[in-house]
Amino acid sequence: MLKEEARKIVSWTGYELHEHPMIRFFIVFAFLLGYFVFASVKFGLDQGLLISLLTWSFFVLCTPIADAGVLFDLPLRLFLGVRMIFSELFVWLFAISVNVISLIVFPSIYDTTLILSLFQYVLSHPLPYWGIIILSALGTFMSVLFGDELIDVASEQKDKRHHHKNHKAKHHLLLFLFLIVLVIILYDFLLHKLGITIPLL
Repeated sequence: MLKEEARKIVSWTGYELHEHPMIRFFIVFAFLLGYFVFASVKFGLDQGLLISLLTWSFFVLCTPIADAGVLFDLPLRLFLGVRMIFSELFVWLFAISVNVISLIVFPSIYDTTLILSLFQYVLSHPLPYWGIIILSALGTFMSVLFGDELIDVASEQKDKRHHHKNHKAKHHLLLFLFLIVLVIILYDFLLHKLGITIPLL
């Protein structure tokens, strides 16, 4: 039954990106693999692996959308039936653990890239920058809950699925936009605090 559900979801065509989870999975996987190759060439294999892992954890902990966690969430949901809300909890615990160990054992690794430098500053300044992590957690787990709901109704009739999406879409969109705006404001404050100028921010 799980394999049948997986086949239905994988075979979806003509839907928007967020409704076609396998596209998101392969995009994130390709991006992470490409970044790992780049970091390994530039910093060496050992550092490249850790830099890639920490960069992935930055997107897990500091962005309000669950795209980074989709590498674990989606396969576990489709083939083992583990709800994504539970697998995302594991993803967050893993990402936090990797950073705790790295901050203690390899703190200099955060100086290798701009993203990791910003990440270290966020981690080492709870007020106000842990607000980014808290807002990102809210957005991430909201999107994971919505993803679980989409998969739950995937086998229903098209009109029921359409009604479900119409009922939820506006509410989720407003909440996501609100969270994203708050995160952008905090990042803008952080960048100005560090004297970093990025266009459009």
